[in-house]
Amino acid sequence: MRIGSSIFLIAVGAILAWAVAPGLIPNVDQAMVGYILMAVGVIGLIASLVLASPGRSRRISETRSVVDPNTGETITRAESRDAGL
Repeated sequence: MRIGSSIFLIAVGAILAWAVAPGLIPNVDQAMVGYILMAVGVIGLIASLVLASPGRSRRISETRSVVDPNTGETITRAESRDAGL
């Protein structure tokens, strides 16, 4: 769920909870459905903001040592890269 869809759910939930006349949809508690949609939207908004934060990038470093069979010299290779999700 992205930020836009989370805000959309919050808006639809607020409309159902506070702006629509009760009893428009028979046998359904519109206010409760609105509150549920708003809660899901807020949870989705918080999750999308946490996952999109720039502090989540991780850097991985690897070091490998190999002995060259021809010269007997030890060769060390260091590699760094960003880890994705």
